Amino acid sequence: MSAAVLSLKNVTIYQENKVILSQINLEVKEGEFLYIIGKTGTGKSSFMKTLYGDLQLTVGEGNIVGYDLAKLREDDIPFLRRKIGIVFQDFQLLPDRNVNENMLFVLKATGWTDKTSMQVKIDDVLTLVGLRSIANKMPHQLSGGEQQRVAIARALLNDPELILADEPTGNLDPQTSAEILGVLKKINDNGKTVIMATHDYAVIMKFPAKTLKCEDNTIFEVVQKTV
Repeated sequence: MSAAVLSLKNVTIYQENKVILSQINLEVKEGEFLYIIGKTGTGKSSFMKTLYGDLQLTVGEGNIVGYDLAKLREDDIPFLRRKIGIVFQDFQLLPDRNVNENMLFVLKATGWTDKTSMQVKIDDVLTLVGLRSIANKMPHQLSGGEQQRVAIARALLNDPELILADEPTGNLDPQTSAEILGVLKKINDNGKTVIMATHDYAVIMKFPAKTLKCEDNTIFEVVQKTV
């Protein structure tokens, strides 16, 4: 039986003393692909921020990749984020460095020292997202879709147990969105657990998977056909 990568019990998420989502009970097993859907402002991003330690868990029990979210200390967060790959809507690439240097920056920041090992790892993740040939390009020379692929590759550098993708197709056109989701599905097919927050229903219809919806301060599973 697959182990749980994420477990939440009776969790209520607050932001500035306001209840955003209440009574969340959820278990995500290794190798699952999960969508978190809902309109803007329904709590998707707050949910994701709680998972990677940006919002503190104050009510309920939460465990993610072996970390107790309720007991998470400030100095635990960098270690938690080595076990979680995070992909944001706005790519967050360093504009003054080429793709390869963006990758090197992350590896050095997370404790890698051997130059050969670092380059092998960078080549591997860029190959996986189909961008090995653009390693020397600057971010501004890339399309939005290429920048997001680089962001996904960057999220894979430390071989995380879980990928959290927060609106990764939010700034992209429909065709590019489908391509990005194809990359995430390929990563999932290779055994990685993926949780993706999105309001892009077209993408969900194209690549069906387990779906949770944020609405009225709660989160619940929806059957694909009724999304």
